[in-house]
Amino acid sequence: MSWLIPQQKRHLPGKRWISIALRSLHLVGIAGLAGAYLFNQPQSVWFPYLIVGVGSGVLMVAKELYVDTIWLYQLRGQLVLFKLLLLAAGIYWFAQPQAWIYILVILISGIISHAPGKIRYYSVIYGKTFTREVWMGMSEPKIRDCGDN
Repeated sequence: MSWLIPQQKRHLPGKRWISIALRSLHLVGIAGLAGAYLFNQPQSVWFPYLIVGVGSGVLMVAKELYVDTIWLYQLRGQLVLFKLLLLAAGIYWFAQPQAWIYILVILISGIISHAPGKIRYYSVIYGKTFTREVWMGMSEPKIRDCGDN
């Protein structure tokens, strides 16, 4: 797995401000899209929000993956994928808008973004908090103590 997770995080100049801008755009896009969708507005009303919401979401995921792909192994990344599945399910399984899907996605987003690191960095795959330090400890070869007797 070392090909997927680099030895060190990649540096991205202005990462914090990029994150703030993308997150803000994402909120605008998702709020507009959810409102237009739930109130049965025509495509001309909700399509620009779709572009802003999906575009900013894709850029946020790309930023996380560029900086550190360990994100995929942590609950914060895994829940993004789960939210995408929920939204896709809403499009394909239901003929009418389902407010509970949007509410659940929003609740997941709010909870995970404000949860302590112990939860955000937890890995369902490894069953423990999974940080770069843990990963490095797992990937380092163990040195056998032969002893000098």
